[in-house]
Amino acid sequence: MIHILHQDIFIILKMNDKHQAMQEDVIDIRLLEAFAAVMSAGSITGAARLLGRSQPVVTRQIQDLETDVGYLLFSRNGPRISPTPKGILFHAEVERLLLGLKHIRDRAAAIGAGALPVLSLAAIPALAGGIVPIALATVDQALLPRQVHVQSLSAENVVQSVLSQSVDFGLASLPVQHPGLDVQWVCEVPCVACLAADHPLAKRKVIRLKDLDGRRLLTMANPYRLRRRVDEAIARAGAAPAEVIDTNSSLTAIAMAKQSLGIALVEPVLTSSLAMEGVVTRPLDVAIPFLFAAVSPAGRELTPTIAAINDALRVAATLMPGAKLHSGEAALSDLAGEPATSEKEAS
Repeated sequence: MIHILHQDIFIILKMNDKHQAMQEDVIDIRLLEAFAAVMSAGSITGAARLLGRSQPVVTRQIQDLETDVGYLLFSRNGPRISPTPKGILFHAEVERLLLGLKHIRDRAAAIGAGALPVLSLAAIPALAGGIVPIALATVDQALLPRQVHVQSLSAENVVQSVLSQSVDFGLASLPVQHPGLDVQWVCEVPCVACLAADHPLAKRKVIRLKDLDGRRLLTMANPYRLRRRVDEAIARAGAAPAEVIDTNSSLTAIAMAKQSLGIALVEPVLTSSLAMEGVVTRPLDVAIPFLFAAVSPAGRELTPTIAAINDALRVAATLMPGAKLHSGEAALSDLAGEPATSEKEAS
């Protein structure tokens, strides 16, 4: 009997040790808040003001966080600090976590008040500014909660946000294959050329990719998504742009085209939904498909609100010229590897 008692005490002590170790592995949220505040304010003093904490407290919290993660987050030069490369990468993760925690607080408050839960959507910039507003405007307003969060993120961060369930629904350019995602539908739409209204080629009804030869190209920067298709299509056309300006936002590319900095090859999301004064949009002689998917966390049933938004987004997507919808997972592999085709072949 005594032996069994000692054994039980030993097991309890071991469990307590494991629990304590698990707690030690969790970073104190106050340290992360201090880090995010310093990144936003650019200084310890500014962060202290934002947080309502003393400067020595924030300094110690940053030091504790660096001890926790095992590397420097900031470089010190007297009173001035600047984020290290690792600190910049770490900040992206912290920002996503803190935003997720804020959403949890909002949801908890909504549950306590008996209100509809907070709705969180994430989309790449073009879709967040293009079809998301159109969709939200057509949804039955009684289905929308008092708070709707719409985040404009890179495709990779949209996917990660849906996977972590810090958002309810996402729109991201392909590829998006991941076992933790349910793909509701995929949209395929041909890219367009945007030029300044006084550009020498603006009078043409169709812009040939050969017309880019010797000219400046304005396009997307991410080599694993639309940029790859653009480069492959231009190479097949035998064109060689003299210069390239790339960006992570099609709106930026269009704005540069307006200033006669070059010809922008972009998806037609913003050009079909927003007035672009001083810019003309023309189809291309080669169909370069822009592909994006509507995704939700795997295995989670769509609520009536999310289902209504999903339907509204699908309808909004079809308003773009030449848009085609494909259903779910089955389309992903084929579409992701499909080369650009001429208009004649596409028809």
